Amino acid sequence: MLIFDIAPTELLVLGAVALVVIPPKDLPRAMRLAGQWIGRARGLARQFRSGFDDMIRESEFAEMEKKWKAENERIMREFPPTPDQAMLMAPVPQDEPVVESEDALAMTAAAPPAPEPVPAPKRKPRAAASRKPAAKKPAARRAKP
Repeated sequence: MLIFDIAPTELLVLGAVALVVIPPKDLPRAMRLAGQWIGRARGLARQFRSGFDDMIRESEFAEMEKKWKAENERIMREFPPTPDQAMLMAPVPQDEPVVESEDALAMTAAAPPAPEPVPAPKRKPRAAASRKPAAKKPAARRAKP
């Protein structure tokens, strides 16, 4: 385990020196502070690494996109679309409604309307006078000596 090129034996030597130099009552605070520093350093290293990985991934995607585009152009040159395929791939105008069949149109027209939701019954509020007060327990009496 190497952290910033520090071997575990060097960490042990640093810990021993810290134990001798730092008084025992301040040692937990010093160790907490060292842990925070190490955590921040690891966080920065992780952030740098993820940013670097993102840059590499984006460049790989750009390369793949160029290859796919070139391959698509090659395929389109080798196999040009026929007029039938061009007509099938043409966009449908939005002005005209698309009707699949008369049966589908009849089924949608004959659909029954959705039922209205039934409201939940209202509950009567409880009267405050109907509640019984809690019974009080008698206080324990001390016997006089």
